[in-house]
Order: sequence, then C-alpha cells, then structure tokens
Amino acid sequence: METLDILLSVATGLGLAAAAGFRIFVPLLAAGLAFHFGLLEPAAGFDWLGQPVTLVALGVATVLEIGGYYIPGVDHVLDVVAAPLALAAGVLVAASVMAELPAWFRWLAAIVAGGGATATAYSLTSLTRAKSAAATGGLANPVVSTGELAGSAALALVALLAPVLALVALITLAVLLVRRRRRAVA
Repeated sequence: METLDILLSVATGLGLAAAAGFRIFVPLLAAGLAFHFGLLEPAAGFDWLGQPVTLVALGVATVLEIGGYYIPGVDHVLDVVAAPLALAAGVLVAASVMAELPAWFRWLAAIVAGGGATATAYSLTSLTRAKSAAATGGLANPVVSTGELAGSAALALVALLAPVLALVALITLAVLLVRRRRRAVA
C-alpha cells in the first residue's frame, strides 16, 4: 500500500505542476485548499500552504493573474515574467504534495519531473498564444486565456481527485507539444 501512496502522491504532484504551466497560482490555491480542508496531507514543512492568510494571498494573486490576462498589453508582460514563476510554482506545488517521499527525493522529483511537467504545459500554452496573437493580432487572446484558466483549474482538480488521470492528461500534453513543435519545424 505504501508504494501505491507514493505513486499517487507523485502523480498528484506532477498534475499540479503541469497545471502551473497554464496558470501560476491556481494549482497552489487548489493544493492549499485541499490541505486546509484536510482532503490532502501536505509534505513536511508545507503546512503553511493551507493557512488562512496564505489562502487569502493566493486567492488575491489568482484573481489578479486571471484578470491581467484579459488586459491587452498586461497579458504580454505576464507572458514575459511567467516562465520562471511558473517553474518555481510547479516545483513548489509538486514538492508540497509528495508527502510519502524522503525529503531529498521529493525535491529531486519536484525539480526534475515537476519542473518538466510545468515546462511542457507552459511551452504548449506559449505556442498556442503566439500562434493566436499572430493570426488574430491579439484579438483572440481572451479566448486563449479562458482556455488556459479552464485547463489549469481542470488539471488541478483532476490531480487532486484522480491523480492517474492527471498523468494521462500530462502525457497527452507532451504528445501535443511534440506534434506542434514538429509542425512548426516543417
């Protein structure tokens, strides 16, 4: 049973990390709420993520991030600064839920696999946003932003409720990214 718990916590972490590639604060808020309401046990040292003051801060940050992507110009600035923040958020949220792993391995898995999951999702959204902006002069960016928000929320929810499905979604994202990159090169 312990092996299954480990695999599920890693799958949850990878799903949440991938969700950070779409929106930085949505998966952190989702994990914090899960910790706060006792739906998920945080890894050692991550209790703070479920504290009310943290949840309020993450809620405000989430609303500001979502709103910013609907303001022309601000969405571009967010795109520029989002990559390193998304990676940091992906690693952090992945580490926060991998409670069953020894600390050294949790951080290794969070950095390598969680960072990779975040980068995969972020790359896909960046390519989609760039193509959309080029094709529509940025007029379709609110539609893309809505899709990214929905993707982040759905993936975070699936990661928390059905971690194995989150892994399937992550593999699907990776396949889509490879296909898009191949089309871009061709």
